[in-house]
Amino acid sequence: MLIAYKTAEQHFQFLNNLLELEAEAERIANLNALKNKREHNGDSSGQVLTNLVIRSQDAGMGGRFLLNFAKRNQNLSLPWTRLEPGCPVILYEEGNQRSDTVTVSWRGVVSQLKKDTIQVAFTQLPLSENKHAVFRLERSTDEISRQRQRSAMRQVQEAPRDSRIAILRDILLGTQMPMFRPPEPITLIDSKLNSSQKKAVEFALSTDDVAIIHGPPGTGKTTTMVELIRQIVQNDESVLVVAPSNLAVDNLLEKLLSFGQNALRLGHPARILPGLHHHTLDELVENHPDMRLVQKLTRQAYDLFDQAEKYTRAKPEPGQRKSIRDEAKSLLAEAKKVEKQITLRVLDSAHIICATNTGLDPEMLGDRIFNWCIMDEAGQSTEPSTWIPLLYAQNIVFTGDHYQLPPTVISHEAAVRGLNVSLMERVLSKNPENISKMLTIQYRMHADIMNFSSAYFYGNSLIADNSVIDHRLCDLPGVVQTELTETPIHFIDTAGASYDEQLEENGTSTLNPLEAQLVLKKLDDLIDSGVQPNNIGIITPYAAQANILRNACKHSQVDIDSVDGFQGREKETIIVSLVRSNPEGNIGFLADTRRMNVALTRARRKLIVIGDSATITVNPFYNQMINYFESINAYHSVWEEN
Repeated sequence: MLIAYKTAEQHFQFLNNLLELEAEAERIANLNALKNKREHNGDSSGQVLTNLVIRSQDAGMGGRFLLNFAKRNQNLSLPWTRLEPGCPVILYEEGNQRSDTVTVSWRGVVSQLKKDTIQVAFTQLPLSENKHAVFRLERSTDEISRQRQRSAMRQVQEAPRDSRIAILRDILLGTQMPMFRPPEPITLIDSKLNSSQKKAVEFALSTDDVAIIHGPPGTGKTTTMVELIRQIVQNDESVLVVAPSNLAVDNLLEKLLSFGQNALRLGHPARILPGLHHHTLDELVENHPDMRLVQKLTRQAYDLFDQAEKYTRAKPEPGQRKSIRDEAKSLLAEAKKVEKQITLRVLDSAHIICATNTGLDPEMLGDRIFNWCIMDEAGQSTEPSTWIPLLYAQNIVFTGDHYQLPPTVISHEAAVRGLNVSLMERVLSKNPENISKMLTIQYRMHADIMNFSSAYFYGNSLIADNSVIDHRLCDLPGVVQTELTETPIHFIDTAGASYDEQLEENGTSTLNPLEAQLVLKKLDDLIDSGVQPNNIGIITPYAAQANILRNACKHSQVDIDSVDGFQGREKETIIVSLVRSNPEGNIGFLADTRRMNVALTRARRKLIVIGDSATITVNPFYNQMINYFESINAYHSVWEEN
């Protein structure tokens, strides 16, 4: 739903209301997971660990304090838990163990999980007056991210007239036009870019404020982004690279590093791929020569804390324990000051800084302004989070595809009211011609696989490169030519065959066992034809269907996942299981045609779709899809399979 408000104040109030709905939905989801499931040694939902004691503590990177917790009974291992590295948690000091009294709490992030211990990183050191304190860890909502979104929107809303932020705001809200200079021809750093990609880079570089690169499936959006970033760095300008997810940021960082770029990753190490830790701010700060002083001050502080604890065995002089602790805190404050100076020097040394939208720490970045901000997967970014990086940029370039996965939103009400509409989509709904360039040459799909999405979503603008325009499964080494391998699309209609959907027992997900059997039969047919299992993917919108397929599949190399799990990926062959089959024409998740666009565009040479036409064609999208399949002789009835 796209709602336009007359003033920025009204717009940001609307977004804040949606953010509150999302926060409440997240809190309720957490409470429901915890409700009635707590046990003496944890909880069956895996959201809580109880009866914990501090086994050891250490200084972590980025001024964090690392505490290792274990069960109070040293003979017990930790129970199964969902508290995995990167998970936000709250540490509670439990009061009288005969009651549920809670006295103190601290927020942290899980950094390590072992059989007997769980390590949590804190920005503030948890201190207890009780030497024998017992603690509880609970999964928490990500309040820090939410606070950063609220703060960013407030700053953008209140930005002084004609200021940099106010101009960007007004352009993005549609009350001011973007400004572009005539594009200047560039000399490509990567000569393999096609003309469409080159024009998109030149277009983005010509903006004085905002530009969008629209990258449909298989068009080389990442390649184009990397070229844009390298051009910016070559011009001796600074660039902030962001995305809504850690994985998207890490993938971009890997690409940039492969081209020898000086790029730095911000964010909690537990949420970053291990192979990239050498390029994180935390590790570069930790390995800085001046960190020896920080480590020395920190050790002295911990020694004083230990000394203060020893006074529990004998009555100390009045105020002596507090005095020792105050001295320790003073040493930690000095250590933090030195570390901040080191951090600023490391930040200044990087040409490119990479982070998630909500991973941008205002305390760390201060008033730092980058010449450019490049946002990947902008179509998947909620609008409140998108405003955060805008605080730090002179020019902003969104890249992504608003016809693929939308932003992830927990609250159904917030989604219906517009939180699942990205800022990129909102901008493109107002002036797509003036502010964006679409990449048009795709390098993934056979033309027949491409054509339906190209017509339905992209105005027939996509062109299949000659390298893929007519490639087929039977062209692969070892694959024999059969009806299945020589044609690019195969739709199997299960209408009238009683392939009825079912509701998962004790769950809310939907499955279709008979359809799953048919999926596995087609999988066997492909493998019997010589297609390698690692070249095949199975996509279904429903977790329950994915589970029964995984359990029944004999080939471990076949990827079976949700639509979201396949975003940005491709396989030579994709089988799509639509699941829904009911007389009411209820199609549930399938109504989100953006997700189906992702599913239909993951295959390079062969796309197999299985579904009930009588159920799904109540939606115009699927009616057009099946009409297209019929027009290219790709339609088959399930009765042909017997």
